Parts: sequence; C-alpha cells; structure tokens
Amino acid sequence: MLEEKVILVDTNDTPIGLMPKMEAHEKGLLHRAFSVFILNKSGELMLQQRALDKYHSPGLWTNTCCSHQREGETNVEAGKRRLFEEMGFKTELSDLVSFIYKAPFDNGLTEHEFDHVLIGYFEENPKINPAEVAAWKWMPIDAIKADLSEHPDVYTEWFKIIFDKFYETLNRQVKK
Repeated sequence: MLEEKVILVDTNDTPIGLMPKMEAHEKGLLHRAFSVFILNKSGELMLQQRALDKYHSPGLWTNTCCSHQREGETNVEAGKRRLFEEMGFKTELSDLVSFIYKAPFDNGLTEHEFDHVLIGYFEENPKINPAEVAAWKWMPIDAIKADLSEHPDVYTEWFKIIFDKFYETLNRQVKK
C-alpha cells in the first residue's frame, strides 16, 4: 500500500507541496485537513470513539470523522470518501468554516492543520469500520460543550479546538 501523502499549504491554504503524512506530523508542518460533523434532526452530533489500536489518540472521542485531502480532491469529496471509509454511510456535506490550529501529542507528533470543517445530516445508524472506530454515539451539542469542560481527557486534542470553532460558527448562523 502506498504511503498516504498530505498537501502542505501556506497560511492562505495555497498548496506548496506533498509530503508523507507521518513526516509532516513529525515535523509539525502546516497541511490541509478536514473535520466532518454529522448532525441529526434533533440537533445531536454523531461522535466516534477512535479505534483502540490507532497510532495516536486511541480510544478517545472525537467528531464524526476527520482526515486529509488527497491531491486533486475537493474538501467535500475528501469528507465524503472518509466518512464512508470510517462510518459506512454517505450524505451531503458542505463547508462550514476553516482555520489553522496546532496540537502537539505526547508521542512527538504534531497536528498543524489548515482544517476545513464540513457539516452534514444523517438519521440512521452508521456501519462503523472497526479498524478505525471503536464506538459511536449521538450527543446533544450543549452536552458535548459541558462534557469537554468536565472530562477533557476523554476527547482528542484536535476535537477540543475544532469543536469550539464549530460551536461558535453554528451559534452565529442561528442568530442571523
């Protein structure tokens, strides 16, 4: 299997090259990524618990799915591809917000990403890929906000950052 490459970008999200994913995370270089947030009609967010044998953040709860775009792939195409690979379903996605964040890990890797947050809606149960996902659940957005404060150690580092942007953006849209 070919080693996955990430798209290195500048602070304007302009591609500047490709690099193997692990090398980019070891060097903490800025690269393009996406985070998918799936909601249901009740306003609950689908969370996934990362598989227990993942090379970082195993067993932690996070957004519905996230990964990296491939060369020539749009944010939405990448989000749909990975959503199906991890959670086993397809739905429409749209861009919500994008921003840069940096999150170092205990294992020496660093997520330094120009992250594109994608939103979609789904009502059924996913068909999770056990190599990627240990468990899943629906959770009300306000309950997640409270739980992140009370139990931050059960969530991925990036989710703590990305959720705040997601929450702020949703609240701004509701107030319009």
